[in-house]
Amino acid sequence: MTSADRPQPPHPSQDPAPAVLTVLTTVDSAEGAEALARTAVEARLAACAQINGPVTSVYRWQGALETAQEWQVLFKTTEAAYPALEARLSAGHPYDTPEIIATPVVRGSERYLAWVAAEVKAG
Repeated sequence: MTSADRPQPPHPSQDPAPAVLTVLTTVDSAEGAEALARTAVEARLAACAQINGPVTSVYRWQGALETAQEWQVLFKTTEAAYPALEARLSAGHPYDTPEIIATPVVRGSERYLAWVAAEVKAG
C-alpha cells in the first residue's frame, strides 16, 4: 500500500469549538454555593453551574484532621474563560485556600458543547 492509498485523517474544522472545562469548588453552605454559581453564570464565565450537597469532606487543615459538610459547585466553562472564572471564584470564596479544580471535557455531545461555548464569554 502506498501513502496515496492510505486513508487520510479528516481536515480540522475551520472553526474548531473552544475547549470546554468542568470546574469544581466546594463551600460551607448552600447559600454560598448558590451565590458563586449565580455570579459566575450572570457574568457569563460559566454556561451553567450545578450544586450538590451536602457532602461530607474529611481533610487535614493546619495539622488537624477535620470533617465538615460542604456543597459542591460544578461549573461548565471554556478554557479561555477559566482565568477569569478562577479569579471570580477566589475573590468571592469563603475559604482561605479554596478548592478550584479544572478538568478538561474530552468528549461530549456536540450540541451541548456548542451551547456552552455560545453562553460563555472569555473574560
